[in-house]
Amino acid sequence: MTAVGARDALSRTALRGAPAPRRGGALHAGAWWVWALGLGTAASRTTNPLLLGLIVAVAGYVVAVRRTDAPWARSYAAFLRLGLAVLAIRLLFALFFGSPIPSTRVLFTLPEVPLPDWARGVRIGGRVTAEGLVFALYEGLRLATLLVCVGAANALASPARLLKSLPGALYEAGVAVVVAMTFAPHLVADVQRLRAARRLRGRPDRGVKALLQVGLPVLEGALERSVALAAAMDARGYGRTARVPPAVRRTTAALTLGGLLGVCCGTYGLLSSQGAAYGLPLLLAGLLAALSGLWLGGRRSVRSRYRPDRWGTRAWLVSGSGVAVAAVMVWAASSAPGSLNPPAVPLTAPDLPLWPAAGVLLGLLPAFVAPAPPPDPEEVPQ
Repeated sequence: MTAVGARDALSRTALRGAPAPRRGGALHAGAWWVWALGLGTAASRTTNPLLLGLIVAVAGYVVAVRRTDAPWARSYAAFLRLGLAVLAIRLLFALFFGSPIPSTRVLFTLPEVPLPDWARGVRIGGRVTAEGLVFALYEGLRLATLLVCVGAANALASPARLLKSLPGALYEAGVAVVVAMTFAPHLVADVQRLRAARRLRGRPDRGVKALLQVGLPVLEGALERSVALAAAMDARGYGRTARVPPAVRRTTAALTLGGLLGVCCGTYGLLSSQGAAYGLPLLLAGLLAALSGLWLGGRRSVRSRYRPDRWGTRAWLVSGSGVAVAAVMVWAASSAPGSLNPPAVPLTAPDLPLWPAAGVLLGLLPAFVAPAPPPDPEEVPQ
């Protein structure tokens, strides 16, 4: 037997022993977004730093055990750093511009910049109080947690698979969003690859000179990918639309715009104390009208879907865990708001409420029911 024949025989033996890829094994991308939005809704209902830290820990653990090796899956660390930057900026604003809440514990005093009379109420510098910094910490931590939840969805949900599940009326806008979401991860991957190549060649990979030398190949690669994407879209007939009667187009526009307006008004009614009576019916009517408009708008799309993702049992469990976390926090916010929003005045240590914390832990369910990511081919034994 020749060397080539022996290698082919070994390859066939390894393939027989390896598990066969299962069709439809990947989780629906929309389930990850529903789960992440549920965590984000829970984070928006509280300023308790213990609960917010627990939400970040739950999202980080699920991302660590269920993300793949794709370039877009590495965006969680970037969102985590962005959240830390937002928290630091919020604290700096509280440090230099003060806080409107009453406070008594003065930590130190900065030089104050005198302002004219028309800027009364605005302060630059002056007293820095512990209550003001704690209030800014709570608010900044909530915003950082929201960014972390969005980063978890970006790291777990494939943009391309999510694009396949969009309605036909939103396909063009979805393509633009997917291209925008995948540009930054590919750009970071190109920079890392070129820096590694420069280190292997004994060239410096840090500094302004190295950055300028790396920037040109990165831009060239981005241009090549853009041209290849445009050629692929043109070859597949992207942008073709079916002929729709004018009456259907006008009905689609009226339903979509009216539905979105109803959703906005209904959401405002639910958030305000005076509009609780009409908020929910208006929100449901707006959603129904918007979905009808999207369904009619999808008739213009002539694209075909190849193996669309199925919303199976695992997708229901993953999305249901996020909805359960949001429901528990909404219930806790209405029944015990003091435990979810600890006051900064008077300054007291926050407590960890039992039931909201147990509800946040329901977000760990995707770590056990979601399909595991495929193994790295380099780590599979040959």
